[in-house]
Amino acid sequence: MLKVGLIGTGVIFDLNVLGYLNREDIEITCLCNRTIDKAKQKIEKFNLNKNIQMYSDYKEMIDKHDLDIVEILLPHHLHADATIYAAQKGIKGISVQKPMALTLKEADNMIKACKKSGSILSVYENFVFAPHIIKAKELLDNDYIGDPSSIRIKIAIGAKGGWKIPESAEIWRKNPKKIGGGRGGSPILFDNGWHAFSLAWWFFNEEIEKVFTWTGDFQGLDAPAYVMFKYKQSKEHVVPQYGNMEFALMPEMNFSDSKYYPVDEFIEIIASRGIMKINQGTSIGNKLSDSEIFPPIVVIRDGKVEAYKDFKKDWKYSFINATHHFIECVKGNKEPMLSGEQARSILKFNLAAIKSVEQEKEIFLD
Repeated sequence: MLKVGLIGTGVIFDLNVLGYLNREDIEITCLCNRTIDKAKQKIEKFNLNKNIQMYSDYKEMIDKHDLDIVEILLPHHLHADATIYAAQKGIKGISVQKPMALTLKEADNMIKACKKSGSILSVYENFVFAPHIIKAKELLDNDYIGDPSSIRIKIAIGAKGGWKIPESAEIWRKNPKKIGGGRGGSPILFDNGWHAFSLAWWFFNEEIEKVFTWTGDFQGLDAPAYVMFKYKQSKEHVVPQYGNMEFALMPEMNFSDSKYYPVDEFIEIIASRGIMKINQGTSIGNKLSDSEIFPPIVVIRDGKVEAYKDFKKDWKYSFINATHHFIECVKGNKEPMLSGEQARSILKFNLAAIKSVEQEKEIFLD
């Protein structure tokens, strides 16, 4: 039986906790939140054990419990300190929210602390565990459309619908020193955008050589934003590999039937023998998912169009799958997806894109 403690009971807790529920090998023993009443509300909402201990100080929680896993759901600027403290106390499995850290130095310190203690460090990335995205990756890895040469990731960001986010959850995101990224903070590229940077890195199994980014400044956001990048070629490809991401704002779009954030993602991969389109991410399961026009995966190859539709269509399954994967890694002492080193590569890519905005030029990562 693995004993689990969760640090932070904000909105995202509702998804991160799901993978720990209804498992005979898991016991949630404690919760930590600055406001104890919020932790109490989560115990009631998810019908957790009434004997779960609650704390307002994560260090006190870690000190008092013999935990196997710690799930860190804190604002960005606290990721490094909480991870390092958990490692120093010998926690075997440490899962921390994205982005990994504010700086590469912080990331290096996290990795170093976990290696020293033998802790398994995982930076939580749920998108790569969404059922339809897992299938897309399988098709790509099996050479179904040939050697990939281009990826385009479009993120449609609405302003209406979805979760009701409390103002307290938004305050820290307005502080550049807490959210991180650029000098004025990067709520789009560094917070929301982490998922896109992770997917671009993961789909092609290649590191990034260089990146160029342009952003607007709509109502204080680092958006609209456009990111262009070139992959390193660690092996020979039919065509050199490039990619781009677009973060598009839709202030009048109402994602009224989204269960979560008013956001959705669309991905297009072009390869030597075909094209793959991956529809939806955050809002999968809404009315768009029932449309014949937007099946989760469309493949065009050999003069034929194939649609893949038979998936569990709810963003929550990406969280459940990600957590189950991490639990099995802790039990089997295996490297997770994303490991500390892998997440550091994504952080380096992400920070380089933001640096490109500030310096108004393309940035080479090495």
